[in-house]
Order: sequence, then C-alpha cells, then structure tokens
Amino acid sequence: MHEHEHEHEHEHEHEHEHEHEHEHPSGLKGFLYGLFVPHSHDAADSIDDALEASSQGVRAVKISLFVLLGTTILQFAVVVTSGSVALFADTIHNFSDALTAVPLWIAFVLGRKAATNRYTYGFGRAEDLAGLSIIAVVAISAIVAGYQSIERFLHPQPLHNLWWVLAAGLIGFAGNEIVAIYRIRVGQKIGSAALVADGVHARIDGFTSLAVVAGAGGVLLGFPLADPIVGLVISAAIFVLLTGTVRSIGRRLMDGIEPELVERAKHTLEHAPGVIRVEDMRLRWVGHRLSGSATLVLPPMPLVDAQAIAHDAEHLLSDALPTLDAMVIKFIATAPEPAR
Repeated sequence: MHEHEHEHEHEHEHEHEHEHEHEHPSGLKGFLYGLFVPHSHDAADSIDDALEASSQGVRAVKISLFVLLGTTILQFAVVVTSGSVALFADTIHNFSDALTAVPLWIAFVLGRKAATNRYTYGFGRAEDLAGLSIIAVVAISAIVAGYQSIERFLHPQPLHNLWWVLAAGLIGFAGNEIVAIYRIRVGQKIGSAALVADGVHARIDGFTSLAVVAGAGGVLLGFPLADPIVGLVISAAIFVLLTGTVRSIGRRLMDGIEPELVERAKHTLEHAPGVIRVEDMRLRWVGHRLSGSATLVLPPMPLVDAQAIAHDAEHLLSDALPTLDAMVIKFIATAPEPAR
C-alpha cells in the first residue's frame, strides 16, 4: 500500500443551501425542547465566510447589550419605588445577562485575528472561553438573587406600586424574548454555541420576568410571601439552566462534536467519485468554525489521480459543511490483487 498526505485549507466566499433533516422530540416535549435546548448550530445553513460570521456575531451582541441594558434600567427604577425582591432578582439577572455580551464581543473580535506562530490555530477558542465567563456571571447573579430572597423571608417588608411591578415584569419578558430570538437565530446561523447559550439565558430571563408578574399578583391577592418565593424560584431556575449550558460549552472545550455532523461528513466523502471507504473521520469546533481530518481509501491509481480525487472530495465536503475552515485529507491506495 502507498500512503500520501494531501492537506487543503480553504476559505469560502458564498453561502450554500442544502436540505437536511434532524430528529427532534414531538408534542409538548418537542415544543419545550425547541424553546430551551435549540441547536447550537445548523451546519448546512451556517454562514460559510468566517469574517462575515464574526461580524454578525458582534452585531448581535451589540444590539442585545443595549436592549437588555434599557430593560434593566426601567426595571431598576421600579425596584427602587416598589421594594419588590422578586423584581430585584429579575433585574440583577437581566443586568448580568447584558454583561455577558461583553466577553462575547471581545471573543468575536479576537476570532477575526489571523493565526500566529504561538496561536497556530487562530483565536477561535476565545469564543468558548467567553462561554465560561457567561456561566460564571449567571451563577453569581443566581446567588445574589437567592440571598436577597432569603433575607426578605427573614425580614419582610411591605411592597408598593405593585401595578408598576406588573408592568416591569411584562417589559422584562418582552425585552428578553426579543433578545433571545435574535441571539439564537444568529448563533444558529454562524454556528456559535456560546451565542446560542446566551440566547437561551435571555429566554429563561423572560420567563422569570413572567414569574415576577405572578409574584406581584399573589401579593395583590393577599399573599405577601409570594414575592420572596418567586425570587427563590428564579434563583433555582437559573441553576437548572446552567447545567445544560455547562454541558454544551464543556463539550466544545473538550473537542466534542455533534455525531450527525460526523455522519454527514463521512457520508459525503464516501459518496465522492473514486472513494472506496472513509477511515479515521475527525471533526472539531474552534469557536464557530469547523476543522478536521479524514483518510480516504482509494483503488490502485497514479498519485496525480489520487490527489485529484481527494481534491474533489474536499470540495464536496465544503459544500456539505459550509463552516468548515480547514480539512486535512489523507488517502491510501489499496494494493492491486496479485496476478494468478
């Protein structure tokens, strides 16, 4: 057998449209799954230009930052006049969610930098590190909110301007849901797990804002403990959310990859003209871009023909996975059968 290594790196300049299918839960479970566990990527629809993807990521965090800061300011004004600890917890979480845009912003800007002699794979990992900072900030916000709620249990205080609290809760829900839809949509488009995770946080924040409305309604109906109870529920919900986010970001940092992407890549290469089978198929995310390697088993042929097959197979793969930045294609020519 003869083994040859042929390395290709390529950049894409156009978007590609492809049909693909994913299996999802159905019914109520499927609805909730789509709300709170959206795909961190959609490889066939993702933007295939790294610079454009980073630009869209920066735009998404800028817009969401200002929307959430505006929501937070309005809610904090109501907190001062009402004394609602549930609304205070929601306001803190909204503020922390707004702050998570800052490390993502920095990460997307760093991701544009070219590789160096020290960072030979570029700076795409900064995006995954930003995901860790998101986890830390949100966890701290949950602890602060929970502490304030327990304090209110121990030292009850009367609430004021409850109708304003109701309005602030609805404003919080609207602002967060707008940001969630935008972040998740852009995150899926560019293949960013961190941005999708940030969008899910915003969506949870929106539903905790509705919990504030429920708490204020309970107080209006004569149950004053409804306010700190809702504050504790919000804190617990934040921690439950973090488990999924930690798993998603941790998987990226450990070079985990969605199995369906590996299967799609292998299927594409196996059906390339001249390829007998594919061995050692590997993919990994670096930020919101893919890189990997594969070994193609080819029939006996001249080296130049094998190189042409590997080149064509790589182009087919780049069509199937538009976020692919670099792919190392190896090929092995099978030995001819001995003459009889």
